[in-house]
Amino acid sequence: MKFINFLLIIFITINSPVKADLNQNLINELKQEGKLIFIRHAYAPGGGDPINFDISNCNTQRNLNDSGRIQADKIGSLFRDNNISIHKVYSSEWCRCKETALIAFNEFETKNFLNSFFSSKFVQNKNSQIKNFKKFIKSWEGKKNLIFVTHYVFISEILGYAPSSGEIIISNKDLKVIDTIEIEY
Repeated sequence: MKFINFLLIIFITINSPVKADLNQNLINELKQEGKLIFIRHAYAPGGGDPINFDISNCNTQRNLNDSGRIQADKIGSLFRDNNISIHKVYSSEWCRCKETALIAFNEFETKNFLNSFFSSKFVQNKNSQIKNFKKFIKSWEGKKNLIFVTHYVFISEILGYAPSSGEIIISNKDLKVIDTIEIEY
C-alpha cells in the first residue's frame, strides 16, 4: 500500500508541471491572436430545452445555475488574468449562452447562426446556420481573437469535437482544433 501511495504522489508531482507548461503554451498561442475560440455555454443542469421553449423568454429555457455562473466567471478570469486580447464576443441567442457571455466578458453580440439545432423544433436550421457561420469566418479579416459562445451541437458539427459545459476550444481560421481548456464548475 505504501508503494502505491508513493507512486501516486510521484505521478501527481510529475503531471502537475507538465499540465502547467501545456496551459502556458496555450496561453502563449492565444496571445499570438487570430484564433477562433469556441466556448460551450457554462453549466446549465439538464439537457436540451423544455417543450415550451421560447427564445424571447428565459423562464422557458434551461439556464445556468449558481455553479454555471461561477464557471462563466472563471472563463472570463482566464482571459483577463492572462491579458488575452479579444476582438469580439458573439453568442447564441439562447439565454444560457448570453448569460455565459455577459458574466465572462460583459459585452457580446448575438448571432443566430450560433443557436442550437439539437431539438426537432430547430434541426431544419442546421445547414443554413453552418453555411452562414462559414461565410462569416471566410469574410473575417481581423487579426485578434474571436469568441463564440454556443452549444454542444454547434461545436461538434463545426469542429468535430464533443465539448463539456464551459469548455474552451481553440481553432485556427481553417477550423482546425489547436487545443482545449476545461473550466471546472
